[in-house]
Amino acid sequence: MQKPKKPTVFLTEAALIAALYVVLCFAQELILPTSATGAVQVRIAEALSVLVCFTPAAVSGLTVGCLVTNLLTLGVMPIDLVLGTLATLLACLSGYALRNVKFVKIPLLTLLMPVIFNALIIGLEIELFYIEGAFTFTGFMIQAGFVGVGELIACVGLGIPLYLVLKKLNIFEKFNY
Repeated sequence: MQKPKKPTVFLTEAALIAALYVVLCFAQELILPTSATGAVQVRIAEALSVLVCFTPAAVSGLTVGCLVTNLLTLGVMPIDLVLGTLATLLACLSGYALRNVKFVKIPLLTLLMPVIFNALIIGLEIELFYIEGAFTFTGFMIQAGFVGVGELIACVGLGIPLYLVLKKLNIFEKFNY
């Protein structure tokens, strides 16, 4: 069982994770405009969702990172600040709760939480607030599908290799004060 981290260590880890999330999003935007903040996106920073397997500070860090990224992104509606941040928070909390459930030594359920929450919440948001006309279930499923595919690429496609590297390097164990 891990001993609780000192508050300064926890806050430092959370702040570093939040900053890394924001930097990754905007670096990606510089290289491939709208690929991290557009309607159809693969936000590479979402691969950092795997960090909830290593530190509870990732829950706060990723949530704040998402909020700051959305605050700094032009054209984001206020509802996205709320729903995008909520989706990230719920994904991180459930991912953290499931971090010890592994399939072939991979925390697959943890990696799928952002896919599920973002597909459902952001898919609904897009269908309700960004698409003209009346809400349709088919439209919602299409939007959820687009969001889910982007999240799947980032969280599972990039998250598994990141998890394996971090596990092998044992970074969070070495610096667990």
